[in-house]
Amino acid sequence: MVKKIAIVGSGTVALKLASGFIKHGFPTMLGTRTPSKLADFQKEHPTALVSTVPETCAYGDIVVLCVKGAVAVDSLKGSEAAINGKTVIDTTNPIDEQNSTFSKTQPALKYFTNGPNDSLMGRLQTAYPEANFVKAFNSIGNGVMVNPKFEEGKSNMFICGNSEAAKNEVNEILEIFGHVPVDVGLVESAGAVESLCVLWCATMFKEGIYNHGFQILRK
Repeated sequence: MVKKIAIVGSGTVALKLASGFIKHGFPTMLGTRTPSKLADFQKEHPTALVSTVPETCAYGDIVVLCVKGAVAVDSLKGSEAAINGKTVIDTTNPIDEQNSTFSKTQPALKYFTNGPNDSLMGRLQTAYPEANFVKAFNSIGNGVMVNPKFEEGKSNMFICGNSEAAKNEVNEILEIFGHVPVDVGLVESAGAVESLCVLWCATMFKEGIYNHGFQILRK
């Protein structure tokens, strides 16, 4: 049976992934504090549903968290019961927007987490211990999240999380979306996966490209 998808967020990543899920036939609802922001999206995607975050989390069999890192933990408050036992795909990164610079001449992406042994997904898993968080989609640009066509082949998507069943669900989604998943372990690996966003953005600023991904080469 096709799983119902709950997207938490209304920004670019949320809309890109929602479009992908709808394209592939997943019933999809978006949760936001201001549903009116998504009126145009609903016109383009008539099957898309929009509601509050708690109602959206209750609707979905799988939850996809697509908000700014600074509000990620708070965004799920009031939805604890709705996400317990569910797979929650964490696309967020702990970007410190106040202290980061996004200039092409001197880019410096900074995080508010405390080094590689601290991670935003770790904080989410601690705050909501009954949910099954899986890190994914955080280390690639929104323009190449859904069925990208790379000359070199498919990109690798690094994931981690404590639940094998949840990671299996995410693996299936990643394959549908045109990526090759690479499981790097438990939630303790989330800091390493989140750091890939820094590398992705550094390449973006230095090379002026926005359509790249990561790939493991094996001999």
